[in-house]
Amino acid sequence: MMKPFLAIFLSLCVTLCALPCLALDEDPASQLKLDMTSDTAKQEVTVFAFVDGDTTHFNVPTSLVDSGVLKARYLAINTPETTNRVEEYGKAASRFTQERLSQAVSIIIESDDSSWNLDSTSTRYLVWVWYKTAEDEDYRNLNVEILQNGLAAANSSANNRYGQTCLAALALAKEQKLNLYSGQPDPDFYYGDAVELTLRELRLNPEAYDGVKVAFSGVVTMNDGQCVYVESQDAESGLYFGLPVYYGYGLSGQGLSILKVGNEARVVGTFQFHAASDAYQVAGVEYRMMDPDAPDNLQKLSDGHQAAYTLIEPADFASGEKVLTVADESRAFPTAELAMSTSVEVRGLHVFDAYVTDDPQSDSYGAITLLCDADGAYIQVRLIPMHDEAGDLISPEIYLDKTLDVRGIVTRYNGAYQIKVFTPSAITIHP
Repeated sequence: MMKPFLAIFLSLCVTLCALPCLALDEDPASQLKLDMTSDTAKQEVTVFAFVDGDTTHFNVPTSLVDSGVLKARYLAINTPETTNRVEEYGKAASRFTQERLSQAVSIIIESDDSSWNLDSTSTRYLVWVWYKTAEDEDYRNLNVEILQNGLAAANSSANNRYGQTCLAALALAKEQKLNLYSGQPDPDFYYGDAVELTLRELRLNPEAYDGVKVAFSGVVTMNDGQCVYVESQDAESGLYFGLPVYYGYGLSGQGLSILKVGNEARVVGTFQFHAASDAYQVAGVEYRMMDPDAPDNLQKLSDGHQAAYTLIEPADFASGEKVLTVADESRAFPTAELAMSTSVEVRGLHVFDAYVTDDPQSDSYGAITLLCDADGAYIQVRLIPMHDEAGDLISPEIYLDKTLDVRGIVTRYNGAYQIKVFTPSAITIHP
């Protein structure tokens, strides 16, 4: 006679073997089908902006979101960061999402239950993302595909509508040792001793990185003495963030060629507050010709870029604010502060006063400061020393009582934000 516990054990084994399961050598994403008759909320969308691997902004009807843009956070997954810190395989995850949705002929977002639900920041909607690349194809679930390709960790996956498929996708990625689960270094990741960040993170949390060696990338927009200005666009907010990079007198010719205006460069240096300019900057950059692949070297990523010259209304520059989410909290920042070290354009400035730095011993001898207003918004414009065709310093008189459109870099001078202009061609004078 079979012992009771053995009979129970064998019975359980038979039962478990009879249950349907998803083999790890199958394609979990292909097993999952979009049920348009279910009680979940659904909406066909188009992409407004790609942010990172698990966040995308979609165009939606204003009946769903007043602005017409829904900020979506993908359910059940957590891809490595690229919006603040840059983490291993973060760039690969962002690239995967963008490639898939860029090829789509139709994209549908779906809620996890009958309602559209916000995440913990109350700014992003939690969604499943479905897409197809041909009209005669079935929709594929992008959340599951990202997991299946080893580009995300599970994020409460088992508790969601498609939890079992998500877990099967994750198990497959681990079995096949894909990306995050490969045990191999990420070819797109910087493994030097610097902290890899975005310009957004540096600008919004400067005190956290004061004195820290950092690595970031951006487009070189202007050369100013022994420093250049570097900027990059934040996909989440659409804003540009920038920093001055001080290279001094010791940088090699090859290093200087990397910091050429119009290049996109990878910069590694020490983040620090520079009292003279009343701003944070990065210093200590270097390029070692005998070791060009050194992780701390400057690197040229691409060329042919132009400064953004974001158009800002005078009143917004003078006293406007923007609200951004930082560490899951909403914070208000002055518009001019956010625009520090980036390229901007401001139009319709009436010059009511001007003066020139006339001390021959000053580094800024011949620089002009224009005091301007536009419907009560007061803005300071500073022109570096400029010469006319005869070689004489340009006089501020040519700008007095004129209305100007200016393009320049946002800096600080005597505690006030200003627009620093580097060439006469960046000023349009109206009668």
